[in-house]
Amino acid sequence: MVGLVSDQTEFLRRQARTQRFTLGAPRDVRVAPDGSRVLFLRSSSGESARQLLWRFDPATGTESVLADPAELLGGGGEELSAEERARRERAREQRAGIVGNATDKAVRLAAFALSGRLFLADAQTGEARELPVVGPVVDPRPDPTGRHVAYLSGPALRVVGADGTGDRAIAEPAGPDRGCGAAEFVAAEEMQRSRGYWWSPDGSRLLVAHVDETGVDRWYIADPARPASEPAVVRYPGAGTANAVVTLTVTGLDGTEVRVDWDNTALPYLVTAHWSAGGPPLIAVQSRDQRTVRVLSVDPDTGATSLLHEETDENWIEVVPGVPAWTPAGRLVTVAVRDDAYRLLVDGEPVTGPDLQVRSVLDVGDDVLVTASADDPTQVHVYLVGADNAHDTAGVTAVSTVDGVHSAARGGGVTVLASSTMDHTGPRLTVLRDGTAVGEISSLVADAPLVPAVHRLTLGERELRAALLFPTGHRPGSGRLPVLLDPYGGPHAQRVLAVRNGFLSSQWFADQGFAVVVADGRGTPGRGPEWERAVAFDLAGPVLEDQVDALRAVAARHPDLDLSRVAIRGWSFGGYLAALAVLRRPDVFHAAVAGAPVTDWALYDTHYTERYLGTPAERPDAYARTSLISEAARLNRPLMLVHGLADDNVVAAHTLTLSSALLAAGRPHTVLPLSGVTHMTPQEVVAENLLLLQVRFLRDALSARGSPRGSPRGSPRGVGGTPT
Repeated sequence: MVGLVSDQTEFLRRQARTQRFTLGAPRDVRVAPDGSRVLFLRSSSGESARQLLWRFDPATGTESVLADPAELLGGGGEELSAEERARRERAREQRAGIVGNATDKAVRLAAFALSGRLFLADAQTGEARELPVVGPVVDPRPDPTGRHVAYLSGPALRVVGADGTGDRAIAEPAGPDRGCGAAEFVAAEEMQRSRGYWWSPDGSRLLVAHVDETGVDRWYIADPARPASEPAVVRYPGAGTANAVVTLTVTGLDGTEVRVDWDNTALPYLVTAHWSAGGPPLIAVQSRDQRTVRVLSVDPDTGATSLLHEETDENWIEVVPGVPAWTPAGRLVTVAVRDDAYRLLVDGEPVTGPDLQVRSVLDVGDDVLVTASADDPTQVHVYLVGADNAHDTAGVTAVSTVDGVHSAARGGGVTVLASSTMDHTGPRLTVLRDGTAVGEISSLVADAPLVPAVHRLTLGERELRAALLFPTGHRPGSGRLPVLLDPYGGPHAQRVLAVRNGFLSSQWFADQGFAVVVADGRGTPGRGPEWERAVAFDLAGPVLEDQVDALRAVAARHPDLDLSRVAIRGWSFGGYLAALAVLRRPDVFHAAVAGAPVTDWALYDTHYTERYLGTPAERPDAYARTSLISEAARLNRPLMLVHGLADDNVVAAHTLTLSSALLAAGRPHTVLPLSGVTHMTPQEVVAENLLLLQVRFLRDALSARGSPRGSPRGSPRGVGGTPT
């Protein structure tokens, strides 16, 4: 195996400085309803994490800075509150400066927080000013009319006039471990709901979530590198334990409250809410087992609710962003499973066919803007769907046509199409007026010093989507290469997408002398409900089987792959899969790097874990079947465990518990603790050196060509080729 290619360390440095070549990309796009302006966030370069608020004029194609954090803070650095840090961790937000862009309906006023202070920018006058309020400020949002701004400060929800007057609390918790207007842990981490309050269309009232965490277990996240510091205390709902209790009120600007009446015992999860001029407030609520979701309308005067739509499933109901919602004419838009497809429904009738897997609803007007995948799950396109399009595929129009992954925002005939493809690093944003390109919002993403050469493949009877990457310049037949699998492999995420950025690290590993295989198996999104539900009550067997099948199918096509030297690496679910691979299939996998792995699903959160495995009390067999701890004694391959000690999502106890079990079984392994690192690895030096350490570990581990290691005296040296 070749040594580390020295000039490729430049890629690692640039990848770390650019946050995986994402800095400088326009994001959080808002289009005015009349199409007169577009607001967006973007840093000033591809190596700056500090985001500014920008304005784009579709008529002239010009961009201008609307708010610069350096000017607003007088050159001082940012200071983040504990609440803001937690919010950013849930959102995987690593950028600085202006990270939120909430606007009024006209997209004239944009509210944002900097260093716990509240600022308001006017897109017409170009003025950005601070509002004097009680801080630290989190999640500020103007009302649709632009007269007021609501924001969180501590556990309270407060409102201030857009002119800076009348700051007051309109909702305050009744005691400790309670809050108003914020999303609880599982909502933000698993339901894609980052907020806990919603303005009425006329700006006179708000729908407010009240969260009571008194029954949720306390977990303590310590920093061993700073023994004098107190551990952070988090309320973490582990599988089978108590969740936060969520209730809702309709709250007036004077603080008057009307309790929303729904059975939050039978349906405890508040998935999302919607309040627009199309109808009364809507809420989607879900049962604890996630097999029932109801869409309820709320009478804002009495708090009474009425059932509008219900979905049930024998396994679970998937959360689809952007629904439920009203059209302007008062028709209910939802997404539900019909004919093994996620289909868009209007008033309960499908308006997309079974050939599309709807992934999200981007905008609801007289027609509906969605993202969806068709026959190729590696691509995500934007479609325009007529609200009266029942069972008529002619009413579905593709907005994006180039291979890749696309999203969009729109208003007043103007659509901003964001396109990520294999042809360029980072997204490109095209401004369309009535379907015709009229301009482009500049991307400042730095070019990567390598271009991935990706062979996209469809493999085997399950038509597994996979990608193969060779070292740059590799010629078939020039020599057999050790193999590195580089998966995520679990629900809610794909690695095999038609996007260049997704393969940059994989190409770097390939250039160190590996043939890199990336495969998406059962459970991953984009291929419909039946494919996703194949992992019900077993998050281990199907996903591992698909990785093995993909590896063998690729090797059958490409004999340069040396199956006597196979490694696997991954992070989060991918870390779990990597450790699982060397434990269960040492006949196939000869080394692994497992980053932030879940090792015992009973230690992971309720909403994610119980969706797939049920509760530990109801399904102890499912938890036993998927645990790595119980299989620790089987390890006889090199394994590196990597974990951030400040991780409050997959806590470090996962790695430490597995390491203890390995030690008790006399199984050698490596543990790399990352002090001060959360589930992300944002620090530049950590991000760079972490990959260097991984490739050196894998190079050394495979140098013995996969010979077993670490068997205790009296036990067999290997477990042969018999899978479990």
